[in-house]
Amino acid sequence: MPLLLALVIWLVCLALALPFFTRTWWFPVAISEHARQVDTQFMFTLVVTGVIFIVAQLALGYVVFNYGRRRSGAATYSHGNNTMEVLWTSATAILFIGLTIMGGSVWARVHFMGAPPGAIPIEVTGQQFVWNMRYAGPDGKFGALDIRQINDAGGNPLGVDSKDPAGKDDIVVPTMAVPVNRPVELILRTKDVTHSFFVPELRLKQDTVPGMTIRIHFTAETVGKYEIACAELCGLGHYKMRSFLEVMEPADFEKWLQKRSTR
Repeated sequence: MPLLLALVIWLVCLALALPFFTRTWWFPVAISEHARQVDTQFMFTLVVTGVIFIVAQLALGYVVFNYGRRRSGAATYSHGNNTMEVLWTSATAILFIGLTIMGGSVWARVHFMGAPPGAIPIEVTGQQFVWNMRYAGPDGKFGALDIRQINDAGGNPLGVDSKDPAGKDDIVVPTMAVPVNRPVELILRTKDVTHSFFVPELRLKQDTVPGMTIRIHFTAETVGKYEIACAELCGLGHYKMRSFLEVMEPADFEKWLQKRSTR
């Protein structure tokens, strides 16, 4: 019986570890430097914690098998070993704090460091249950917003002020397009509840919070079409709140902008 229980422990450990070794149901391809940094940090954390998990389960199976088959003698009680407890508690704290600091530095590059010079600003506004992307147009300036002028049915979902000349050439579209290898700064807002802007291939996820303007940035390095999802439960229609990010060659992006600015 002890051998059977030990084998079950080891087999469960193997079954849990196998998908990570084979990379089953793995991440989608990374399309930015930030995404690769996130993957590197994830793998480092996974290896450290995975080795500890496997060693612990192997040791548990050994203890069950080795001591479970002993039939003679009364069980003994121990108050523990203070030195060992201090050592493994300290080691755990060092690992936890170290991994947190390393992961925090990757996160901070996107959230605390400003976008590089020349980044394309795109305003992203979430609302139940769509995304609206606003480009500044040829003048490079966003027009002012007036909440009294919001009119979804009339084609002004953001309330771009009709009296502000800077807003005359603003482009508001339901999908996002960016040129490949060009820095992009996102200005995240929401009209109603909390949403979450999430592009898996960029490893980029950020809540849009009512009353706040949040800036993040990225540089996509692979041409393609990628899903933009809302990763925050935002109401009954949450499941259909999705859009797409199209990463284009620079010439195709300019054509895309020109086509929408002349509408």
